[in-house]
Amino acid sequence: MAIMSYREALNRAMDEEMEHDASVVLMGEEVAEYDGAYKVSRGLLEKFGTERVLDTPITELGFTGLGVGAAIAGMRPIVEWMTHNFALLALDQVVNEAAKLRHMSGGRLSVPIVFRGPNGPAEYLSSQHSQALASYWVHVPGLKVVAPSNPADAYGLLKSAIRDDDPVVVLESEMLYSDKGEVPDEETLVPIGKAAIARAGTDVTIVAFGRPVKYALEAAALLEKRGVSAEVIDLRSLRPLDEGTIMESVARTGRAVVVDESWPAASVGAYVAHRIAVERFDSLDAPVEFVSSEDVPMPYNHALELAVQPSAGKIVAAALRALYLEE
Repeated sequence: MAIMSYREALNRAMDEEMEHDASVVLMGEEVAEYDGAYKVSRGLLEKFGTERVLDTPITELGFTGLGVGAAIAGMRPIVEWMTHNFALLALDQVVNEAAKLRHMSGGRLSVPIVFRGPNGPAEYLSSQHSQALASYWVHVPGLKVVAPSNPADAYGLLKSAIRDDDPVVVLESEMLYSDKGEVPDEETLVPIGKAAIARAGTDVTIVAFGRPVKYALEAAALLEKRGVSAEVIDLRSLRPLDEGTIMESVARTGRAVVVDESWPAASVGAYVAHRIAVERFDSLDAPVEFVSSEDVPMPYNHALELAVQPSAGKIVAAALRALYLEE
């Protein structure tokens, strides 16, 4: 195993895939000369040149559409959005073009493209640049959506996304880029559509994805001190969703807490909680608990922006409610 940061793992994945397949190209704002806004593409311009690492104008709709066209023509573009907040400008190209072309062509066209970049709350960025927008993409048939929570999954999921023949949205957390962890020395792919049991447990299932997996693991450690064994499920893939792993866990524990850093209404977490309530109704010993961000625009004040987001403490409180142990 090698120890590397989340950003280094993403960089390694792109480097290897560009080395293996000349049809893989990277495009986006500042990805070339500046090595990427978050330095995820460091060194790729020097290695692969300007024909495969392309700086674009500040026009998300334009370069996203360029990527979709390139994918239809036989290339495998990686489109980097400087943040998913800016990707809202490219919704039409993703939702009405990339996601629909296989269907609308009767299966004759494929769109092997990756849309990637930071998603979710950061620090001191306020309401327009600290949004968790997974629901926008998960809502759309024809897209696959993944959300790695650690460097190993960032590496393996991005490689799988690049090799996929359908459009894949990769949700990277801005606050995870510097986090370090083990990544296999040998080339490894993490399958899209398969969740992971990040921590085994017997009393309550905590389901999360992206950065909140860290909070879920912290909560599980705190619950252990109180004699509660919590199982943590890292979804990794949001579309397709690995319902089997979730339901098997809830069938064993009888209780569930779902965590999502998005707003609560129409969120991925709300959908997962609904599926658990429907599929495991007879197994549940308590209502499904749901921890999300508060239903407000993100404040700029640091104390307030922390207060509106999920935390280990909020997850612990939800788990204790599910166990009828709240203080």
